[in-house]
Amino acid sequence: MRGFILNPTHRIVDGRPEIHLYGVLDDGEPCLLIDDRVRPYFFIREADVSRARAIAPQIQVEPTNLSSFASDPVVQVFVRLPDDIPPLRSRLERGGIRCFEADLRFAYRYLIDRNIRGAFEVHGHVDHHARLGRIVRNPELTPAHWKPNLKVLSIDIETDPHAKSVFAIALHTPDFERVLIVHDHLLDKGEPVHSEKELIRRFLAYVEELDPDIITGWNVVDFDLSVLARVAHNHGIRFTLGRNSEELRIRKDASFSRDSRAFVYGRQVLDGLALMRSAFYRLDDYKLETAAQAILGRGKLIVGDDRAAAIETAYEEDPQYLVAYNLQDARLVTEILSATGLVDLAVERSLLTGMQLDRVGAAIASIDSLYLPELRRRCRVAPSVHAGAEPEGISGGYVMNSKPGLYENVLVFDFKSLYPSIIRTFNLDPISRAGDADPDDATITAPNGARFQRSPRGILPDLLDHLAREREEARVAGHGVKANAIKILMNSFYGVLGATTSRLFAPDVANAITTFGQRIIQWAAKDTEKLGYRVIYGDTDSLFVHAPGINADEALQVAERLRADVGAAVERRIRKEYARDSLLELEFEKLYHRFFLPEVRGGKVGSKKRYAGLLRDSDGEHIEFVGLEAVRRDWTEVSKRFQRELMQRVFHGQPVEEFVATFVTDLQAGRYDDELVYKKAVRKDLRAYTKTTPPHVKAARKLGGTAGRIVAYVMTKNGPEPVEALTAPPNYEHYIDHQIAPVADAVLHMLDKSFDAIVPRKGQMALF
Repeated sequence: MRGFILNPTHRIVDGRPEIHLYGVLDDGEPCLLIDDRVRPYFFIREADVSRARAIAPQIQVEPTNLSSFASDPVVQVFVRLPDDIPPLRSRLERGGIRCFEADLRFAYRYLIDRNIRGAFEVHGHVDHHARLGRIVRNPELTPAHWKPNLKVLSIDIETDPHAKSVFAIALHTPDFERVLIVHDHLLDKGEPVHSEKELIRRFLAYVEELDPDIITGWNVVDFDLSVLARVAHNHGIRFTLGRNSEELRIRKDASFSRDSRAFVYGRQVLDGLALMRSAFYRLDDYKLETAAQAILGRGKLIVGDDRAAAIETAYEEDPQYLVAYNLQDARLVTEILSATGLVDLAVERSLLTGMQLDRVGAAIASIDSLYLPELRRRCRVAPSVHAGAEPEGISGGYVMNSKPGLYENVLVFDFKSLYPSIIRTFNLDPISRAGDADPDDATITAPNGARFQRSPRGILPDLLDHLAREREEARVAGHGVKANAIKILMNSFYGVLGATTSRLFAPDVANAITTFGQRIIQWAAKDTEKLGYRVIYGDTDSLFVHAPGINADEALQVAERLRADVGAAVERRIRKEYARDSLLELEFEKLYHRFFLPEVRGGKVGSKKRYAGLLRDSDGEHIEFVGLEAVRRDWTEVSKRFQRELMQRVFHGQPVEEFVATFVTDLQAGRYDDELVYKKAVRKDLRAYTKTTPPHVKAARKLGGTAGRIVAYVMTKNGPEPVEALTAPPNYEHYIDHQIAPVADAVLHMLDKSFDAIVPRKGQMALF
């Protein structure tokens, strides 16, 4: 039988630890694999055994053929229960004895030792259970290459404004939709129940009947499931959402994301909001309405700041509309996940690393699951993570000072997967670091002075070689989701080397990567300019090259020549200086037909990571903004509208004076009053702001105790006021001075114009 792991965990049964792997088989039936043959363990140096026995006389050790990174032989230390490891480790380390791999979770240790990454093949005696499916005890377990088709259920609840009472619960799958509602009459798509207690019982019955592998929703852990669990408890109902008999548990994950996680054994709870964030989707905010509009082009049936009151009114006066609203929210989540492939992406990431679906964003644990099996094949053990490790200076990527201006034909090049390619090219790895005895001709010296052995091949380079081939095969085969999953994983390799929470923390290796990156970008810029083209900006792995005086077709031809010639020049430099075959690949990314690089506000030097460019493709043209006000959350919508419309005119050579003057006149006339709202987070208690009081805090204080974490406010004639309690008209002069003028002058002065010349303001000195 083949299967996929949903929850790896362990239980203590009759004083012995058992591995419990909840999963789903290739025929869709759930399963539980139980193994009671394994003992928890970690390692210490062989030289420390006698001291360890003095500290812990009952310690059980067995010899191994393994050694540490420093080539010290190690022994295996066994304990009775997984929870015995942390106190024993603490006692040994207080006595000066270093412990290795003493912080791995017991269930993940089991999977890593067997190289199981998500999918498995199992043989053994099978028992059957009504909810758990097939149970296999002490199985024969091996890795498998198989991708499951998981059943997903989206849920959404509606409550009173204070979430004390639950009105309705929507359930949605591609083949099923239903709303359970506390009501007396049958409604279309609605199933009435007579009490809140019955509502919870019917919901749990439907979950068992539909038997999903994944339960999802939007903010489903912190809101929907938290409220339902509390209400169930109030009614004396065991809230058992999983396939076993345990009640739901919710806790903040302390190890990597700080997201709340729901522990539901036999199923997985995947929050749509968290999935979107972990897949690096960029939205103005991560509300369901925002995501639905951006991805599906439609949204919720009730929106706005008074939504809670509208829901309560609908429940009392128009329950059919509440059913439609509730179901729409659950349906939107199903459709967003389908349109984005986010569940599919989580599955692919799990199959790559072995992380369970709600932990695929745990980069450090993901790399552990790949690195440790390879390390064991080389007869080595890894350090434990030392929480007290001191962070050291990690140098960043090379960012050139930009050359401010307005340009035609800007070619953008980037090195494909620059840091992973550097690791592969120069054999950078914690176990590849050269020792003092290694001869110079057998090593590579990085720009930061760190030395690395030329051979044998390091584990990180080996893993990246394999992943690069797999990604290319997936791309050629049209498996875009898998290719994206591999890309995300490959890009996380550098980060674990510079993280103190990683067992592979190695600042000299991390700095070797970034300093090689700086050198390569500088080489590429020099080689570009030798070919007669001006580099106007560079950022980590990218170069922006000006190709003036030619049309778009000619610019694309120049781009292809530069890509080939500069890429070849970098390869020659690497071969000459390091005697290595380059695995770097320079790509032409895009052509900006018009391009704007601003100056630092108030200065004459170019700003970094801020620009706008006009792109054209088969779908038409659009302006891409990076780092500018149009895409920043801390600027108002009116400033974003102004910048977008101004850049449209500038990039198309249209007059701007009349537009600027008219926009300001319309602003003063109140035509943009709906776009004057600032939104900013309150990051500490309002009483803690004593020395200075920012505008959003002043606005929040006017709401008393009802202000949320995000404060929406308007600058009025009476100062900053929350949108819920405006008492005065907007202070238009504030918006002109602080939102419009700075955006305008950033580009106008490049046209030998100024905002003040177009829009005279109060307080300006007379010219005559």
